[in-house]
Amino acid sequence: MPQPTSRDTRLFTVTADTLVAVDFTPREPREPRKPRTPRTRREPDPYRRLFAVPGARAFTAGNLLARLPMGMFGVSAIVMIAGSRGSYALAGAVTATGLAATAVVAPWTARLVDRHGQARVALPATLFAVLGSLALVLCVRHDAPDWTLFAAYAATATTPNTGGMSRARWAHLLKDRPDALHTANSFEQAADELCFMLGPVLAAVLCGTFFPEAGTLTGAVLLLTGVTLFTAQRSTEPPAVRRAAGRAPLRAPGVRPLLLVCLATGGVFGSLEVVTISFADGQGHRTAAGAVLALQAAGSCVAGLLYGAVRPKGPALSRLGWCLAAMAVLMTLPLLAAALTGSLLVLAGALLMAGMATAPTMVTTMTLVQRYTPEGRLNEGMTLAVTGLLGGIACGSAAGGWIVEHVSATAGYGVPVAAALAAFAVAGVLASFGSSNRFTEGRRHH
Repeated sequence: MPQPTSRDTRLFTVTADTLVAVDFTPREPREPRKPRTPRTRREPDPYRRLFAVPGARAFTAGNLLARLPMGMFGVSAIVMIAGSRGSYALAGAVTATGLAATAVVAPWTARLVDRHGQARVALPATLFAVLGSLALVLCVRHDAPDWTLFAAYAATATTPNTGGMSRARWAHLLKDRPDALHTANSFEQAADELCFMLGPVLAAVLCGTFFPEAGTLTGAVLLLTGVTLFTAQRSTEPPAVRRAAGRAPLRAPGVRPLLLVCLATGGVFGSLEVVTISFADGQGHRTAAGAVLALQAAGSCVAGLLYGAVRPKGPALSRLGWCLAAMAVLMTLPLLAAALTGSLLVLAGALLMAGMATAPTMVTTMTLVQRYTPEGRLNEGMTLAVTGLLGGIACGSAAGGWIVEHVSATAGYGVPVAAALAAFAVAGVLASFGSSNRFTEGRRHH
């Protein structure tokens, strides 16, 4: 009689030529298999998302082409005039006149852009400026009287603020995405640094390799081509506002202190250029001054791109204070390098580090200018900021040149430190009153 098998008993049997074992031991219940979670896609970097905006790549390419000559015209004019007339003083006076004329005319051009649209105003203004550049070339080529050089170069003051128009497009496209707008402003500042780094080098190569007028002519062609391509992108152009409801940007709360910050920051740029050229000349390496200054712009360019890749924290006014404090601290590095080592190589490294604070400062400043500028006047507000920078560059160049001539090139590096401290002091005053009605009344976010 068969006996009942135990639960722990194994039964063996033979089937054909195969031994089969059956195990009656109870098994533990198996846990249900967890469903596989889909692999999350890596989020694209901020700049890839930025240029995924429809039309962004097209208008950026045209704007960069138009912006490159901004760093070419000054150097080209100086080389062309000084080479034909034998006077750097005349060349400097002509370019200074053009700078002063730009400071007066540019805000009016920007106001027309806001009222009538970028395409309707920027292209005719560029044509007039290009004619001024061609007139300057002809006057120099045919030995016209000196006063004609001043008149021709002053006519180039109608050149539109291409960087401001590009920032206005970003502000229009990203008005509901502040993080993306921060990335866009950072990219624009890095582009400015890149153009002002490459522009003088390209101008020097063209004027030295071909003929003295080559830099100005090439710059004029690039400017006209770039503005034409830029203004052809009508889908991304911000709408024109014939009658803006807000007050003029210069009278808007908070704008004037920011213009003072721009003025002082421009003093940093202008003094660094003059003092570095003088220091390199004193070391017997004047031709290396351009490369040394390019390192400062390269540091700023890299810092601007990195700053745009991170998400900003805290109020913009507080960030501006921290950026200016960092700039004031880093600007002591060139002074220490010149005073303690006297080495141009060490100075180059110090300028590379010092430049890393300028782009974040300008990005935050432009963000605040966009915030405080009344709606419908954005081009005008940003052009006023650029005008402040140009004025500061002129003042910084004069102050740095005076210190270099009457004291020393090493002492001249104290000027950018003083200018950075002045900008920090103004930002401190602005932050102190930033929460009051005086500075926040009527504020619009773009």
